[in-house]
Amino acid sequence: MNDFCMNRTELIAQLQREEVWDCIVIGGGATGLGVAVDAVSRGYKTVLFEMADFAKGTSSKSTKLVHGGVRYLQHGDVLLVLEALRERGRMKINAPHLVKDQTFVISNYSYWDNFLYFCGLTLYDILSFGFGYGRSRFISAKKVIHHLPTIIKKGLKGGIVYHDGQFDDARMAVNLAQTCVEHGGVALNKARVTAILHDAEGMASGVKVTDRETGRELTVRARCVVNACGVFVDDVMSMDSPAHTKMVQPSQGVHLVFDKKFLPSDYAMMIPKTSDGRVLFAVPWHDKVVVGTTDIMRPVAELEPRPLQEEIDFILNTAALYFEAPPRYSDIVSVFAGQRPLAAPKDAGKSTKELSRGHKIIVSPHKLITITGGKWTSYRKMAECTVNKAIRTGLLDARKCRTKKLRIHGYRPHPDLSDHLYIYGSDAAAIRQLAADRPAYAARLHKNYPHTVAEVVWAVRREMARDVEDVLARRVRLLFLDAHAAIEAAPLTAHIIADELGYDKAWEQEQVEAFRQFARPWAAGSSSSGSNRQWQAQAAVAAAGGL
Repeated sequence: MNDFCMNRTELIAQLQREEVWDCIVIGGGATGLGVAVDAVSRGYKTVLFEMADFAKGTSSKSTKLVHGGVRYLQHGDVLLVLEALRERGRMKINAPHLVKDQTFVISNYSYWDNFLYFCGLTLYDILSFGFGYGRSRFISAKKVIHHLPTIIKKGLKGGIVYHDGQFDDARMAVNLAQTCVEHGGVALNKARVTAILHDAEGMASGVKVTDRETGRELTVRARCVVNACGVFVDDVMSMDSPAHTKMVQPSQGVHLVFDKKFLPSDYAMMIPKTSDGRVLFAVPWHDKVVVGTTDIMRPVAELEPRPLQEEIDFILNTAALYFEAPPRYSDIVSVFAGQRPLAAPKDAGKSTKELSRGHKIIVSPHKLITITGGKWTSYRKMAECTVNKAIRTGLLDARKCRTKKLRIHGYRPHPDLSDHLYIYGSDAAAIRQLAADRPAYAARLHKNYPHTVAEVVWAVRREMARDVEDVLARRVRLLFLDAHAAIEAAPLTAHIIADELGYDKAWEQEQVEAFRQFARPWAAGSSSSGSNRQWQAQAAVAAAGGL
C-alpha cells in the first residue's frame, strides 16, 4: 500500500474533487465498511463517513467468532444459519490472515445431551456443505478433560467437538477500510454526518459532514445514501424524516477477559444452555480467554456502554458451574460491552431472545437506504443485498457483485500464528522493516506484551489512527487484552502519535488523562480487590469523568 492510501489529508482532498458521488455510506462498523467495499469494488464512486473510529462501537466488541450460529439452529432459523455458514467460509478464503479455524468442545453431564448435541451439530456440518471447517464428533469424558483441563470433572459423561471460525474484529474493520481506499474509494473516520440533504423532489441526495479534527463542515452530494449506523440508525433516519419512529432496540452484550490459566488450551468451550437460555462461550484469543456474552435490552443506544453489575455476575456465576477453579472479580483483566441493533419489539416486555437476528433493509419515502441487524459473519452478504437494493430502487445502475472472492487488504494464506504480527498479514514485513531501520521503533509499548513502537507508527501512517484509544483499542488490541497494561502504555503511545502528527506536549497530556478515564471501567477486576462495591465505585468515577 502506498503512502496515499490511508492519508487522511489526501482523502479529504479526493473527497472535494468529486462533485457527485455514486454512493455515500454512513457508519464505519462491519456493515458500513462491507457496503463501501461492495460498492467500490463494483466500480461505483464511494465514500464512507464514520463519526468516531472504524469499529469503535459494536463491531470491535464481538465474541471474536465467525460462526453460523448454533443457537439459531436451536430456534429453527435454518436459513439464517445456512447463509452464515456460507459467509463464514468466504471470510476465511478472503482474509486468511485474520480468520482461522477454532475447535470447540461442549462438555456434557448427561448421555442424552451427548446424543442431542451430536445430532444438532451434525446438521450444522451438513448445512455448511463445501464451506465447513471440520466435522463434529463425539469424544469421551477423558478426551474432554484433555482438551479442557480446568473443566469440572465430576459427573462428566463425554462431549462433542465441533468447528467454527475465529477472527480479530477490529483488525478486520481496519483492513476493510484499507480495501475500500485501495479500490479508489474514500473512508474517513472522525467525520460526523450532521444532516441528510434532499433534492428538489425531496429525495436523499447527499449529506453535511463535520470533520471533527478541524471543525470544518463539508457538503457531499451522491446518487445514493446508505445508513449503516448500527444501534444509531434511528438517528440518521430522523435526519431524513423528523416523523420517523424508533425502529431499533439495543441489546447489550458483555465479555470478560481472563488470563489463559483459566483455559490453558487451544480448544474453546461452548455452554449451549445457561440458566436463562443463553449460550456462553469461553474462547482463547491472543493468549487470553474471552468469556461471554450477555444479551440484555437497553433503553437507549450508547457508543461506549458500561457493563452492568448483573451481566458480570451472570458470566462469573455461569463460569463457576463449569470451571474447577472459577475466575473471580479480581481475575478480570479487561471487560468490554457492546450493543447490537435488533428489530424493535412490538411488545415492550419482549426479550432479546425473541427479536429478529437477521438483517433488514428499509427504503424510506425519500430513498434513504437503511441496513440494520445481522452480525459480523454475514457482513459481506448484507452489503451485497444493500447495494442490490439500491440498484433495484433505481439509485444505481446495475453491476454485478465482486466480493465473494475479493481478497481483503493484508491477505496472506497460512500465517505464522506464533508471531503476534500475523494479524497484519502482508503488511507485517513492512512493520518489521520499520523496526529494523530505526532501533527505537523496536521498543515495546509494555514489558509484558510484544506490541512495539513500530506498530503505533504504522497505525498512524497507514491505518488512520488519530489518538491513543484508536491505537490501543482497535489497532494493537491491548485495551481488550489487559486494561491496566494499556493504561500504562498510554504515555508512550501518546508521545509517538504526537510526534507523528505534530501535536504538542499539552495534547499528549490531555490524551493520556482522557484514555485513563476511558479505560478505567475496562480494568474492573484487576484494579480492585474483587469486591462488587469497589468495581461499581470505579465505574461510576469513570462514567462521571470519562469521554
